[in-house]
Amino acid sequence: MTIFTYSYKMTGTIKKYVMYVFCSLVLSKVSFGQDNTILLWQNKVPNQNQSQEVESQNKDDIFWIENVQNPTLEVFLPAKRNSTGKAIIICPGGGYQGLAYDWEGTDVAKWLNSKGVAAFVLKYRLPGSKSIINKSIAPLQDAQRALRLVRYHSDKWNIKKNQIGIMGFSAGGHLAATLATRFNANLSSKYDEIDDESARPDFTILIYPVITMNVPYTHEGSKRNLLGENPDNQLVALFSNELQVTENTPPTFLIHTSDDEAVPVENSILFYKSLREHKVPSEMHIFPKGGHGFGLALGQGYLQTWTERLSDWMDNLDNQN
Repeated sequence: MTIFTYSYKMTGTIKKYVMYVFCSLVLSKVSFGQDNTILLWQNKVPNQNQSQEVESQNKDDIFWIENVQNPTLEVFLPAKRNSTGKAIIICPGGGYQGLAYDWEGTDVAKWLNSKGVAAFVLKYRLPGSKSIINKSIAPLQDAQRALRLVRYHSDKWNIKKNQIGIMGFSAGGHLAATLATRFNANLSSKYDEIDDESARPDFTILIYPVITMNVPYTHEGSKRNLLGENPDNQLVALFSNELQVTENTPPTFLIHTSDDEAVPVENSILFYKSLREHKVPSEMHIFPKGGHGFGLALGQGYLQTWTERLSDWMDNLDNQN
């Protein structure tokens, strides 16, 4: 922030105005952070103790984040003239160990903007942090809060309140599917008026998602990081999202590859079958090759067309509700 010093003497009224503007700018930075990044929780983060832990960031090949202490939303808006009114909250993957923040987050947000869709990259807490009290629910708390926050501020961002979706990659897909199936979970006491908004996504997009916590198809790293070394059967069932689908689960779009050796394609198949059983509108595309963690799949031939399949699906969402 640049502060200009004037050579002439200011009147009392002007002094008061300058101080007001200065304080407003400072408060704006405190509330909304730098570069259109918004704190999910303005004061004490729920389900968290203060500790000496600090967030770590590695900006080599992929912008990788661990030990998130202050969850945020980074805002990406299309030109107002191009806006469709739709918005998507993006949950990057990383096995609940870290976040592939640009690869499965900000790069995707920029592509969504090119389609007229507002995008919000969620930097959610990871259960390995020693600051968190109840580790398994912290990511879901952040996802609920993110959806409510976007809905609460929808007018400011030129978003239609009933066209806000959740999107996730890999473990971020597990988080997105958890929100889609357990959006009504009561995880803490009311924080502020934002919590009066619904946390139900209007649609869900899952890209090579972790879905089940049951063997043989679960991703063991995600399961261990989220639920601990030896979770009981009840906790495993609760976070196996194919078992949590109801008629109120929002319309869902899934992408997976047959040769995914990290998160088997059966994860998406199990979820799709459950969606069909509960008559939830859904669409699934299974590509023969591509492995895991392909992001936008740029330069990967046929696989890179998955974004166009998604764009077509989003254009027809109104016909699915």
